Amino acid sequence: MRLAELSERSGVSTATIKYYLREGLLPPGRQINATTAEYDEEHLRRLRLVRAMIQVGRIPVTTVREVLGHVDDDSLGRTIRLGAALWALPQVPEPDEEDEYVRAAHREIGALLERLGWRNAERLSTISPAYRSLVVGVAAFRRLGYGWGAEQLAPYAELMHRTAVLDLDTMEAYPSEPERVEFAVLGAILNEPVLRALHRLAQEEESARRYGFE
Repeated sequence: MRLAELSERSGVSTATIKYYLREGLLPPGRQINATTAEYDEEHLRRLRLVRAMIQVGRIPVTTVREVLGHVDDDSLGRTIRLGAALWALPQVPEPDEEDEYVRAAHREIGALLERLGWRNAERLSTISPAYRSLVVGVAAFRRLGYGWGAEQLAPYAELMHRTAVLDLDTMEAYPSEPERVEFAVLGAILNEPVLRALHRLAQEEESARRYGFE
């Protein structure tokens, strides 16, 4: 398809598509002559991914470029490729390691990972943004007087592991490696808000069942 058709099918203006091409978010089209290029379904799929990351995920263009660079790097194994793409997404600030609640959170999360047998998560704890986010969240709970620790977190972690199994089972159904990694990235951007919304709906439902509407 030509640029105009790519624009029409994607709903993205030609000017924006040209900007994405200049920024390296889309691969170049097949050059037909000096002024005209041709695009295919892969360009359309990538364009939709880029738009979701920028519009829904509110991710800066420079970060989108970095994430997509990892998605396209077929020299990496699947775990490293996926991890690099996800770790390039915006993350929480570094926790203050001198804070007593942060230290307590580290202890409780270490006990949690030991209890669950999550050896890989233990090995990655010093570099994992997900681990860092968990530390920040648990420390905030404890700072407010809620004694969240390994015992309270374990049932939630087990539910999340079942969710991760579903995520990867779905991911593996896609035929190509770039599609699988793209799906995982989209999951981090789009599926997390969906899961959060389902969690809140479930809380509303259970609250009404227990306490009624009065």
